[in-house]
Amino acid sequence: MNNTMIEYNEGYHSYYVYIITNKYRSTYYIGMTNNLGVRLKQHKENIEKGIKTFASKYNIEHLVYYEKFTWVQQAIAREKEIKGWRRDKKLELIRVFNPQFEFLNDRFKNQ
Repeated sequence: MNNTMIEYNEGYHSYYVYIITNKYRSTYYIGMTNNLGVRLKQHKENIEKGIKTFASKYNIEHLVYYEKFTWVQQAIAREKEIKGWRRDKKLELIRVFNPQFEFLNDRFKNQ
């Protein structure tokens, strides 16, 4: 009997941990989803429809950071990790990935 553990490094799914902000870049929301394009649309629609969520309350809809994962467990763990950070560490993460703090929603418009 072979006791070798098989480890799969590539899966068929995509999961994203993302950070969105408002137009003033003053408040941030960290989330996780399996379809970032659809999720960004939902955030925008919640604002437009007046649906009360944290993100809609502060008009948070602009993507400034994301990471892509194959395994949902890794994405959930990363989301929890980032949520536990102090604000300055989160801002540094965004600056390294997106030095100009550009809004990146267009990268996911066709999803």
